[in-house]
Amino acid sequence: MPDRVLITGGAGFIGSHLCARFLNEGYEVICMDNLSTGSLENVARFFNEDRFTFTRYDVTQYLHVDGRLDLILHFASPASPADYLEMPIQTLKVGSLGTHKALGLAKSKQARFLLASTSEVYGDPLQHPQKETYFGNVDPVGLRGVYDEAKRFAEALVMAYHRNHGIRTHIARIFNTYGPFMRMDDGRALPNFITQALRNEPLTLYGDGSQTRSFCYIDDIVEGIYRLCQTDYAGPVNLGNPDEMTITDLAREVIARTGSASELAFKELPEGDPMVRQPDITLARSLLHWTPQVDRQTGLDLTLDYFRQHIQSP
Repeated sequence: MPDRVLITGGAGFIGSHLCARFLNEGYEVICMDNLSTGSLENVARFFNEDRFTFTRYDVTQYLHVDGRLDLILHFASPASPADYLEMPIQTLKVGSLGTHKALGLAKSKQARFLLASTSEVYGDPLQHPQKETYFGNVDPVGLRGVYDEAKRFAEALVMAYHRNHGIRTHIARIFNTYGPFMRMDDGRALPNFITQALRNEPLTLYGDGSQTRSFCYIDDIVEGIYRLCQTDYAGPVNLGNPDEMTITDLAREVIARTGSASELAFKELPEGDPMVRQPDITLARSLLHWTPQVDRQTGLDLTLDYFRQHIQSP
């Protein structure tokens, strides 16, 4: 019988790509999502697949799955600032209660468990690039603390279950990721830029645009997650592309690749917005033999193709 994997948040951007990967690897996939930020459109292509099941459910509630489970990938959570600032309490609940319920299920099923953590656990970092050993610079009472601290608590809970219950766990600290099936209204820089450029609207930048980010194409992130699941390593592992660039340079690149007539529009920098973000992937290279393979130009073109097919006029 094929291995069974539960993917919470499986109708989201990264979650839906993981559904595709594990189906391709021969797994039986149970996708669970309350659709607060995920979309059935992301997983509709799997509905005729016998090894795929979709369940609409809030993982902060009592969590049960009939039959055996071999692996749980916990991706349920709002992930963009626009979403978690609109749903702060839900974000804290899914990071705490949701992670607790998912770990309890892993314990009862003796399943492996992978937590989708984030580079946001580093906050506005004082170390650059960021290594897994860096404790971070996070404001727990700031607006972004609802997401940052939810993920930091989730990591602590995962390690507690690993140490006290012997659960085989993994923590993926995922940096900025992009590709097909991102939401148009995601609120993050790249989908905003692409949507605005395709509509010839001004591209919205915050602050002076000098803050940096590192963007990794979705296929590379999925490959890193899949490889991490095959290891016995329990600690956090950075997954991202160390190719760092300023937000202004990204905006100009999107304008150039779309042939847009858009201009740049600068607004006030939001509270707590990190000024730098770049992963140190030394551990991923040595542990997983993983490095990003898709260059930004190729990844942008693939993403633009998807957005052009789905873009709607204002």
